[in-house]
Amino acid sequence: MTSRNTLIVGGGPAAHRLVEALLSRFADEPAAAHRITVVAEEPYLPYDRVQLSKRLADGSVDLTLDPASCWEHAAVSLRVGERAQAIDRAAKTVTTSTGDVLGYDDLVLATGSSAPVPEIPGAAAARVYRTIDDVDALVAEVAALRDELGRSPRVAVAGGGLLGLEAAGGVAALGADAVIIHSGGWLMSAQLDEGAGQALGRLIAARGVHLHLGTRPQKIVLGAGGRPVEVLCTDGRSVPADIVVFAIGIRARDELATAAGIETAPRGGVIVDEACRSADPSIWAIGEVAAIDGRTIGLVAPANAMAETVADRLLGGDAAFTTIDDATKLKLSGVDVASFGDAFARDPGALEIVYADPARGLYQKLVVSDDARTLLGGVFVGDATPYLGLRPLLGRTLDAEPAAYLSAAGAEPPTSGALPDDALVCSCNNVAAGTVRAAVGDGCHDLGELKTCTRAGTQCGSCVPLVKKLLEAELTAAGATVSHALCEHFDLSRQELFESVRVLGLTSWDETITRLGRGRGCDICKPAVGSILATQHGQYLLDGGRGPLQDTNDRALANMQKDGTYSVVPRIPGGEITPEKLGVIARVAQDFGLYTKITGGQRIDLFGARLDQLPDIWRRLVDAGFESGQAYGKALRNVKSCVGSTWCRYGVQDSVGMAIALELRYRGLRSPHKLKFGVSGCARECAEARGKDVGVIATDLGWNLYVGGNGGFQPAHAQLLASDLDDETLVRYIDRYLMYYIRTADRLQRTARWMEDLDGGLDHVRDVVVHDSLGLAAELEAAVAQHVETYADEWAATLADPERLRRFRSFVNEPALADPSIARVAERGQLRPATAAERAAGVVSIAGATIPLRTDAMPAEGRS
Repeated sequence: MTSRNTLIVGGGPAAHRLVEALLSRFADEPAAAHRITVVAEEPYLPYDRVQLSKRLADGSVDLTLDPASCWEHAAVSLRVGERAQAIDRAAKTVTTSTGDVLGYDDLVLATGSSAPVPEIPGAAAARVYRTIDDVDALVAEVAALRDELGRSPRVAVAGGGLLGLEAAGGVAALGADAVIIHSGGWLMSAQLDEGAGQALGRLIAARGVHLHLGTRPQKIVLGAGGRPVEVLCTDGRSVPADIVVFAIGIRARDELATAAGIETAPRGGVIVDEACRSADPSIWAIGEVAAIDGRTIGLVAPANAMAETVADRLLGGDAAFTTIDDATKLKLSGVDVASFGDAFARDPGALEIVYADPARGLYQKLVVSDDARTLLGGVFVGDATPYLGLRPLLGRTLDAEPAAYLSAAGAEPPTSGALPDDALVCSCNNVAAGTVRAAVGDGCHDLGELKTCTRAGTQCGSCVPLVKKLLEAELTAAGATVSHALCEHFDLSRQELFESVRVLGLTSWDETITRLGRGRGCDICKPAVGSILATQHGQYLLDGGRGPLQDTNDRALANMQKDGTYSVVPRIPGGEITPEKLGVIARVAQDFGLYTKITGGQRIDLFGARLDQLPDIWRRLVDAGFESGQAYGKALRNVKSCVGSTWCRYGVQDSVGMAIALELRYRGLRSPHKLKFGVSGCARECAEARGKDVGVIATDLGWNLYVGGNGGFQPAHAQLLASDLDDETLVRYIDRYLMYYIRTADRLQRTARWMEDLDGGLDHVRDVVVHDSLGLAAELEAAVAQHVETYADEWAATLADPERLRRFRSFVNEPALADPSIARVAERGQLRPATAAERAAGVVSIAGATIPLRTDAMPAEGRS
């Protein structure tokens, strides 16, 4: 069988989507009949350019597009760091920068666009904001100049569109003094009308970003070493600048096509038809390099739609790209912005319904037909809540007066249940409401399953709340109760159960199950009730009948490992430890034969302890001043910190001192899931605070507080809650945030997922925590204060009570006898658990030598 060769030039999101679309269709075609080659100029796997602002905020963020597994498919060859240099249309080949000549049956141009820089004096010293390398270089230069100049570097961003606002907001977050120079009379003048643009400008300016509107750079004045010192504008203004960034739009990278004689549009881009095919029937174009009706589109949804169209055509289909969805919703520097449809009311007879509140920075506008019934478009700044519900109704008849849809005026957006089946729910992946409903009918009754089945919400994620509402509406319509019950023993959700226990003053499992539940309980509700009781009463975890409620780890006050032994993790607040205490840990590890490992949270983990050894180990650690690190519980694990201003020449605050204070305050606080904190002493973020449930980053004026970040199966970056806080305010806000989370989150729900599920998300949390919108601030702070007052180290309390120690006897009649099944193997100078095969053989082969297994079946006092 002869393979058909598809050559894709370009390694961006459009190319990734095309490969993914082709592979998904190979289910109906033999994969051996196709060969896909992708030539990617950048040295990275295809990544999400839309999320460059995340990379700007955190240089460790991986923007690689999912699924990355498509690059491992047998039919796919990805050549990164290689540039296509010439197309020979007659020979059907492409020559690359390595000198290779690649043949094709079909050539797909997905070369994207470049960031233009005007030809003005000094332009060679300017930067652009387009790629990972651009962003990484900008971050490095801001940091280097701050160190060199001893002040915040001044960054002038030319361009007040999407990319310009992202760049300005990002460098401002890095500690730079950001300025935007924009030729339009208001920001985002290509997407927003004047009222919306002015409202956006006020909000951006309030965040410390200076605006120079109605002008453009005319010259970049260079100083010593060819470095920018100021920007001269066309209206005579002079803007001081140490760095100049151009983000003035995009220019289609059609140079390959032009050189090969392929027809391009006057303003750039390969001219294609509804099949995304160029004038050459073997050459296609998708994404930002494709010109539809004479113009290029720099948005995700159209690029995805083009990729799906070409994939279908390459495999014999007749799909057509017929519409351009240029709806935009994003959050710029913490400001909600959205526009869709005829945002400028250009349709004949179009009416505009506007709600504007300059004092609050709010602007909402709907554009409707002359009879005020058909929705034509809309613009939202400051509060884009109605966008999700209204966007799918574009071109349809509204069920109520248009003004009723403006949330800023006190109205509610339309319900998802009213959406017709052909209404577009997810524009990124072209998923209609009917597709979501059909998937629910086919058995996708969980949000995660539904996203996998339909692809809705898997790209930008902005439609997830609407998808969830559709799911719940369908289940309700089918007669299925949308239950939030904790389990079959409690009809209450965890939040309802928490409040009921608190209001009724319940203190035990028996009281709780008798008053609020039924039956004997299960592995779901027992730990949840145990956690709720521990949070509210601060009593010893295992007393008063609470021991059987706990998971295995909580019952042992240690983490069980896969060989049946336990790990010991002493708390080391903020990572600060004395040499004397390090010596104690070292001697304990030596005396008990424990494997030692520095954890990702700046603690020392000791592995391999038997249950009966735990009291002996902890007695020595407690006597040396250590306490339990709660590594076994759904509680605060640790507060990671850098060395801060005490030692680091870049530090602006005492991050170690703050980390220790926070860890000692919240240690042992039981919660729906584990909690991790981070405190960084400057914007360099060495403590990776934005990957934590609570992240604190020092500024020259105090502390920035980030919330809702975590690792795990669904990593999330923390979001900025409040800026430049003093110590006291920072702690008060963290108190409120944690206790609000503990009271309202579902069982085993991380802070990131909890915030996603809250109506209003981060904005709602900010209203509760910062503005006390629910009037709960004093109550939440008092709950944390009670925890601080009643906290007692669980291991110290265990060692002080002989009855509590009885839980740690392996055998009733022979407490010193160890488990004979435990065997160890020497590896890298320490002992690890033996595998099942090694235990069966009784020996292990290391470096060609056969060595008997070491057994730990001996009393502790029998070992040196």
